[in-house]
Amino acid sequence: MYAAYAARIDAEKPLSGLELGERPEPEPRDGWTTVRVKAASLNHHDLWSLRGVGLGRESLPMILGCDAAGIDEDGNEVVLHSVIGETGHGVGPAERRSILTERYQGTFAEKVAVPAWNVLPKPAELSFEEAACLPTAWLTAYRMLFTNAGVRPGDSVLVQGAGGGVATAAIVLARAAGLRVHATSRDAGKRERALELGAHGVYEPGARLPERVDAVIETVGAATWSHSVKSLRPGGTLVISGATSGPNPAAAELTRIFFLELKVVGSTMGSKEELKDLLAFCALTGVRPVIDSVLPLDRAREGFERLAAGELFGKVVLTV
Repeated sequence: MYAAYAARIDAEKPLSGLELGERPEPEPRDGWTTVRVKAASLNHHDLWSLRGVGLGRESLPMILGCDAAGIDEDGNEVVLHSVIGETGHGVGPAERRSILTERYQGTFAEKVAVPAWNVLPKPAELSFEEAACLPTAWLTAYRMLFTNAGVRPGDSVLVQGAGGGVATAAIVLARAAGLRVHATSRDAGKRERALELGAHGVYEPGARLPERVDAVIETVGAATWSHSVKSLRPGGTLVISGATSGPNPAAAELTRIFFLELKVVGSTMGSKEELKDLLAFCALTGVRPVIDSVLPLDRAREGFERLAAGELFGKVVLTV
């Protein structure tokens, strides 16, 4: 079957390890099912995999891709939950959880195998392309906002780095849930797009906000950390799920964190139940993922190049 896969690891030039071509089809396995992929979306996780983060050379070649929507063995339209081993289904209780492509072949292919437990019905209201955007970036944003930040309608939130997949999702979901949304971006065009998506105010990184917020959605890391901490009201919550600008901020702001009793919460992906809730939320409210571009699988390299260059706003989707 045709696939986009990591053939080599190169921390400096990750795209040099990306290959497109034939790979073996999934083999039958107890408790697992095979899904015919209709659409899959790119995440920064795929780029980091090519750098060797979470993916060892001993696991190569590895088909990339965490997210997908497609057709199951019974002809049903489905969405995949990307976390394998969350409850032991299909792998046994002793195996630690992992995301597709860390241990098991991914979704940038004509077919993908996952534990049967990881398959959810796709709402008829969502296209395959839209549904394929939800299981990683949008699920991460959903959990950050509604589980780990615990925000409620009327609260305020700052989303750092508008344009990235998680940040874009957070803006849309927060606005739909009745929050006051502030967003930052270095790029004027992306700030304008954030306003179009529903942000109440947009700012350059580090700018003083008109209010202290109840929660900050942080995926940028070192470059925005100090601003995130300083933007919180006393008792506010900073939720972090990534560090694209680096993991070690120059100023940790520890004094401010303990003196104002701020909460710092790490967040990774989300549960199957949260994905089910997210799918229902989108179907019922009309909220749809922001899609930057849709490409056929044989043009996957173009999508990776856009992701690596930071040129996109929203998700890149590959269709099969």
